[in-house]
Amino acid sequence: MGREFIPIFSDWAAEYDETVAGKDEEYRAVFLKYEQLLAEIAEKAGRSVVEFGSGTGNLTQALLDQGKNVLAIEPSPEMRRIAKSKPSLSKVTFVDGDMEVFPEITDAIDTIVSTYVFHHLTEDEKQRVIGKYAAMLPKGGKVLFGDTMFLSLARKMELIDEARQAGHQRLAADLEREYYPVTADIERYFRQHGFTSRFKQINEYVWLVEAQRE
Repeated sequence: MGREFIPIFSDWAAEYDETVAGKDEEYRAVFLKYEQLLAEIAEKAGRSVVEFGSGTGNLTQALLDQGKNVLAIEPSPEMRRIAKSKPSLSKVTFVDGDMEVFPEITDAIDTIVSTYVFHHLTEDEKQRVIGKYAAMLPKGGKVLFGDTMFLSLARKMELIDEARQAGHQRLAADLEREYYPVTADIERYFRQHGFTSRFKQINEYVWLVEAQRE
């Protein structure tokens, strides 16, 4: 369920906003066009949105700016604390939960979103949550997420090698440790659960996935 990574995000929380702004050289390429990614997800989202892995509230803010209603779900207490401390997010409901285990959602929703979160799930967990989201969404509802993924395992290994050669050992270790998928698998998982999906590459690491329930 990805909760094994909570200690990493608790340690990272205080510097997270600086990292996504490009101030950490090792991760600069991973977060290239970060604001564009958030804006595109917010624009494509419907009116009633559940956000998984809301972190420090950056995508939450982009959704609010577009007039969307947001329920933000985040497993890291420190990330939630930072998000709640932002005055512009004071009226947002932030709850404890992850992409698979979360409080019951009784209101009707039309969109599920996340950024830089899906790779915390194993391949089996990815398939389970997509099935769960299919049951939560109406026909025409969407899952929108931006995350690191690769066209092939060979490309993933190339980027790991490039990171090592550049001295970016933290990034290389990250790419090896977590469950970064290939795009063809993600397309298949969504298709098996009744979604059609489109992929747009944002930078050399990150893709925007737009999956719509048929």
